[in-house]
Amino acid sequence: MILKTTSWGDITIADEQIYQFTKGLPGFEEEKSFAWIDVENSPFSYLQSLQEPSLSFLLVDPFVVYPDYEFEIEDQEYPELVSEKSLRIACMVTLHDQMEKSTLNLLAPIVCNEETSKAEQIILHQSSYHTKHLLQPSDQKEGA
Repeated sequence: MILKTTSWGDITIADEQIYQFTKGLPGFEEEKSFAWIDVENSPFSYLQSLQEPSLSFLLVDPFVVYPDYEFEIEDQEYPELVSEKSLRIACMVTLHDQMEKSTLNLLAPIVCNEETSKAEQIILHQSSYHTKHLLQPSDQKEGA
């Protein structure tokens, strides 16, 4: 499938890159279909709307940045995400002019079931995580 995007022009995506967000994304509830586009040789990806060419989100594999990151998904709250082995997890990134101020949202990860192509951005209630963890924690900065 050819997908028109504002950022990258026309790109080819495979069916297995497409995920259905049954509730949309918070703030973008009408947007239900997104393509997951990996950035080669990096922990980053993009979530690109299939309906709106200008709507995309930068994602990062949170386990690369925060290896101790963990949470549980409530099966009864998110039955479409139940899977034994094929969940894909990422967190949204907010870039700033100064890279060391860029953040990721560990409170609301994107969770995708690769078997069913269903996905949700889940909110981790009663969690110590928040929406603005540093993308480059101070103990990982060069020279630290």
